[in-house]
Amino acid sequence: MRLRMLCVGQKMPDWVNQGYSEYARRMPAELSLELTEIPMAHRGKNPDIPRLMQKEGEALLSAAGPRDRVIAMEVGGRSWSTEQLAGQLENWQQDGRDVCFMVGGPDGLPLACRDRADQLWSLSPLTLPHPLVRILLAEQLYRAWSITRNHPYHRA
Repeated sequence: MRLRMLCVGQKMPDWVNQGYSEYARRMPAELSLELTEIPMAHRGKNPDIPRLMQKEGEALLSAAGPRDRVIAMEVGGRSWSTEQLAGQLENWQQDGRDVCFMVGGPDGLPLACRDRADQLWSLSPLTLPHPLVRILLAEQLYRAWSITRNHPYHRA
């Protein structure tokens, strides 16, 4: 099973790429973590935000496979403890489908992405910088995996 992060935005700072890569490389081969960057629509002067979000949403939706389980990263989504995330991860593995985590751009995810999602997940009620979400999501997935394998990484 693959875990795929579909993220709006490109050209992240080195610290973001290094942080994401550190946790992605720790994941086992049977649960690989991949990142697909979706170009952010250009926001010039007086941008038409709904149109730009629709364009980004179309790209996100086309990057997700038709059978993939889609998890929309949404502030208004459900919060999980780390242990609950570990349980979710085990359920996703038993389901057998690849899992795509959709991370929107600065204006969030369009309705079409939220409608396509099997689940809405909130990392925090705080508004987080999108580059930081990549690292946080990768770390939490690694931590959840470590719980399912009784790996010493997670010490609660």
